[in-house]
Amino acid sequence: MKLTQYKYKEETPPNYDELKKSANRMANWKERLAAVEELGKWKTEQTISILSNRMKNDPVYQVQEAAYEMLQNFGEDVEMPERNENELIKDTDKVLVRIKKSLPADHSYEDFKAKLQKMRSDIYDTYKGAKGDEFEAWLEARWKAAPVRTRRK
Repeated sequence: MKLTQYKYKEETPPNYDELKKSANRMANWKERLAAVEELGKWKTEQTISILSNRMKNDPVYQVQEAAYEMLQNFGEDVEMPERNENELIKDTDKVLVRIKKSLPADHSYEDFKAKLQKMRSDIYDTYKGAKGDEFEAWLEARWKAAPVRTRRK
């Protein structure tokens, strides 16, 4: 992997509190990525701490990778995180089943997708970021595999 050298300042960014919130906003992986990239321009204990946390704990690999690059650029001794191929958010399949069962029996995939996006934007956004171009096929396969609503007798 080719490491790009980025210029940084050794001071706290003027918008530190805003960047900290953005870096931890779990419902928007692109916002977290942008915050990580901006924090990488400012080398302080606080920014290193946030970047380390995102590198170790972010469910979207692109965010982990960006945090790793920024920390490497600062000269920190860090290891590239392994890509998590398992469930990124605990009990995702259970949530998807609940959402499918909450819809009418004849609902469409688009209805399901819209309700997921509305009810659990964190799951929608995290998997969209992690799966990239494969997201639609992955979500539709999960929708098809989830049990259909049954009428109680």
